[in-house]
Amino acid sequence: MTEERCEPCALDLPPEPAGEPILRLVGVEKVLDGKKVLDGIHLDIPRGRITAIIGLSGAGKSVMLKHMIGLVRPDRGQVLLDGVDLGGLSRKDLYEARKRFGMLFQTGALFDSLSVFENVAFPLQEKTDLPEAEIRERVLHLLRKVGLEGAEEKYPDELSGGMVRRVALARAMVMDPEIILFDEPTTGLDPIIRHSILDLICRTYHEHKFTMVMISHDIPDIFHWCHHVVVLHRGKVIEAGPPESVRTSNSPFVRQLVEGDIFGPVQMM
Repeated sequence: MTEERCEPCALDLPPEPAGEPILRLVGVEKVLDGKKVLDGIHLDIPRGRITAIIGLSGAGKSVMLKHMIGLVRPDRGQVLLDGVDLGGLSRKDLYEARKRFGMLFQTGALFDSLSVFENVAFPLQEKTDLPEAEIRERVLHLLRKVGLEGAEEKYPDELSGGMVRRVALARAMVMDPEIILFDEPTTGLDPIIRHSILDLICRTYHEHKFTMVMISHDIPDIFHWCHHVVVLHRGKVIEAGPPESVRTSNSPFVRQLVEGDIFGPVQMM
């Protein structure tokens, strides 16, 4: 099957987010090991869009992503999912809220002892009472969609890096979530495989219209694969908006980040 690169996803949608955000962080602060990792984060995640979060390593991007799904609770502030504060939920209600999410971790985070089929089926087997025949049908359908038909009996150590990310995407989609979070889905991949994963994410978006939030270091490429960009620096959101407005920002740090310039407010040497 010949794959064509998706046009930038924003082309078929209004440039500005419409309606209420699906996720909202209000004054979120978090201290870890004595360091303030998130410092008063105010951020809206638009519903039904792909949002990319960019910034230097150690800026707090992954910690912020974990707050969005309730894996970490803020020291101060609120994380609101459709207006409901995740920090105020009981353990049972938080568990229910998390069913609205799928997550693709940085390295795929597959279980080495499980086959591809078993990895994708795992959430269904653990969290639902679906019959095995229906689970099998759903898993094989998703594996076909991510281009891994016939790979269901393979194990993670038999897969390439790109195949691992495809399995992880299938697992993230298997519970039919509303929101998918991606923690650096293309880290460590060569340029061709990286673009194939971004293309797959884009095509998945066009088919399902998930809300997607993606941490990425693929600058400037990522501007072509999202509708909304957030720049995080030293635990603060310093820029957020459509890709073109962020790309042409007057902020010296944002310009340095986008252009990859060694000269600027951040001195690496």
